Amino acid sequence: MRILIIEDDQRLTRLIAKVLDEEHIAYDIAHDGDSGLELALRGIHDVAVIDWMLPGRDGPSICRAIRAAHLPIALMLLTARGQIEDRVSGLDSGADDYLVKPFAFDELLARIRALGRRFSPTAVNDGELRIGNLVMDIVAHSLRRADQRIELSKTEWDLLEMLMRHAGQALTRQQILDYVWSYDKQVKPELVDVYISYLRQKLNLPLLSDPIRTVRGVGYALDTDHA
Repeated sequence: MRILIIEDDQRLTRLIAKVLDEEHIAYDIAHDGDSGLELALRGIHDVAVIDWMLPGRDGPSICRAIRAAHLPIALMLLTARGQIEDRVSGLDSGADDYLVKPFAFDELLARIRALGRRFSPTAVNDGELRIGNLVMDIVAHSLRRADQRIELSKTEWDLLEMLMRHAGQALTRQQILDYVWSYDKQVKPELVDVYISYLRQKLNLPLLSDPIRTVRGVGYALDTDHA
């Protein structure tokens, strides 16, 4: 799972980032509404945690723009506003959840996981992704295909996790670069092809078909019919 945090309170952002680090959850951070929306529209995040009051665009405006783009991302608004009418306004803007400050970080994490389950058709529970005979145990950090354990490098793991969370969806090389290599400007798109090749070599077991489909002119997809 990859989380987007759009929050201008840098102390709060550091605390949220610490919690996500401890849970081995990848994340990106923006401190204003315009750059936050720019990151969100890249389409690589599973959940966005968005503050209501931000420099530039506010939280509800970001939610409306993301929904207008039809991106498959769960949205959570953070705010000090606790009145019913404020909650209704936030949800009407396109948010899926609403958390009032101050909040417990355990609750924030639980809500992020719940949103991740709702928006990821491959999520069986908090710690497992399953597509056909591919089973990724997020907690134990282990992968099995047809009950055979497969060892992956960190980069291969991140790449397969993205493919599994977006199974059946054609992902561009740029989306994969942004998700796996976190906007590293030095990384070239050709590296995606290299790591797809590495991953295929490990996943292509005897009598099993290649689960990764090349989408000509676009990128790659995990084929739900052959996994």
